[in-house]
Amino acid sequence: MLKIIGFVFLGLIILLAVLIISILLFIKFGAVFGGKISAAKRKEYEKSPHYQNGKFHQITTYIPEDVLPDFGNPVEQQRHGKVPTGAYPYEKIKPESLQRPPQKIRVTWMGHSILLIEAAGKKVLIDPMFSKTPSPIQGLGGKRFAKEMPISIQDLPIIDVVLITHDHYDHLDYVSIKKIKNKVKTFLVPLGISAHLLAWGVKPEQIEELDWWQDSHCQGLDFTLTPSHHYSGRQLNDRFATLWGGWIIATQDQKIYLTGDGGYGNHFKEVGRRYGPFDLAMVECGQYYRAWAQNHMIPEQSVQAVVDCNAKLVLPIHWGAFKLAFHPWSEPINRFLAKAPEFHLDVLTPLIGQSFVVGQPPYPQAHWWKEIE
Repeated sequence: MLKIIGFVFLGLIILLAVLIISILLFIKFGAVFGGKISAAKRKEYEKSPHYQNGKFHQITTYIPEDVLPDFGNPVEQQRHGKVPTGAYPYEKIKPESLQRPPQKIRVTWMGHSILLIEAAGKKVLIDPMFSKTPSPIQGLGGKRFAKEMPISIQDLPIIDVVLITHDHYDHLDYVSIKKIKNKVKTFLVPLGISAHLLAWGVKPEQIEELDWWQDSHCQGLDFTLTPSHHYSGRQLNDRFATLWGGWIIATQDQKIYLTGDGGYGNHFKEVGRRYGPFDLAMVECGQYYRAWAQNHMIPEQSVQAVVDCNAKLVLPIHWGAFKLAFHPWSEPINRFLAKAPEFHLDVLTPLIGQSFVVGQPPYPQAHWWKEIE
């Protein structure tokens, strides 16, 4: 009997050892985790005022809160509102509609932070995350609410510019990049993210990297990478290895601003002072939690960020696709809409896949989520 117990115990130890080794090998060699920054690139990044000792560093403009913002009670929040209760509505994007360029900037929100921007005859795709779950292992993690994307990668036209805000899985998706890379002219990314793209087969000539406050005239449009108070990393040991931020996109007569992920701080006022006013702000609104107070905003802070950057028309994003935090899935938009009237903001609430043209009302403002809360 003791021999049998001993063999079973030994077998369990061997099985556990094999499992641990397999996980470590997957983390070390799994393509989904991206690439490593070369010594030559690290030397190049040392010229940045935000890079030291092999890491990028936070902006110094973050305003710490004397009292923690209202992130709610996570235990109470889990009792309701985990996921939509009804069939999730979305609007299919007809590929032929993308062949008719608008006169002004046209924006299509695809849920979370995925945006298709059509401007001056060019197409810009932001944070293309087309997988079902924002995870290194497909199938694990919060699944997408909608049964499918408004348009498949296969049906997308040639994309002039792909913008990436940072390398977290809900923004930089390995599967999507592999599928889309051959129909993208330029990937415009924060410093360091080229390592991931190169590891996934994107050609060096397709990639342009920027530091905070750097400008680029790319594919006929003007872009600026702006600071945010966030972080990066795809593994346990690569936090701050690559840069993160928001983006400004400008044509000759319009400017729009994407905050990117990040906590509230006076950098929003600096963005507004340098580049505002904006015709549209696309602001992070959702996936907040008490422990993430410096790296994600609650909705009331998101409203203030829009005011700070000097915009009146606003599209709340970073909600409506996945549940990545404890709060009820639709709480962010409800809290944002409750606060926005104090500042006379014009809040857009399109269905996923629904387009609107900046400067051409009427805008999509139906409270469609109320039907499935």
